[in-house]
Amino acid sequence: MTIAELADTIPRPVSPGAEIEELKRFHRDGTWNGRIHPGGMGPGTPAQLARGVASHHWIQDGRWVVGDYEQDQMLEDGTFVLKWQLHWVCGWDPMAGEYKATIVDNYGRAALLRGRIIGDQMVFESTSEQPPFLRLTWELSPRGSILWRNELSLDGSDWMLVEDYEIGPAL
Repeated sequence: MTIAELADTIPRPVSPGAEIEELKRFHRDGTWNGRIHPGGMGPGTPAQLARGVASHHWIQDGRWVVGDYEQDQMLEDGTFVLKWQLHWVCGWDPMAGEYKATIVDNYGRAALLRGRIIGDQMVFESTSEQPPFLRLTWELSPRGSILWRNELSLDGSDWMLVEDYEIGPAL
């Protein structure tokens, strides 16, 4: 076997395909103002206002998108409560035939999620067998914005809305 033939036996990285083009529709830099619903941060927690920003970049020749998200959270009277931060890495896993994402946040949480895109909606759900379970939904709006929703379940079937936002262009 020649050196060239030997080199040809080594698997090569995958090329980004149509699945990545689909992801690009949902991963745009943006800003939002919205509301965290009562109980959304845990039983008995008050409603909060939130103001956030998202930035994205693509790595590994466009195979994965990296998103950094942060939001300031305030009580309804404007009193500052906290700054939340999340790091997101998302792409298409050809071996599994599905979208995958990892998230880590400044609460010290880390999770692996699996996702799907159907039409103008992208949904990711946690893969853990232990609660709490997360479901994150992005929906492209006719206005050009993204409607985003974060839901939580303690049993995998009853979902509670934690927060929802309309994400507009980055300022």
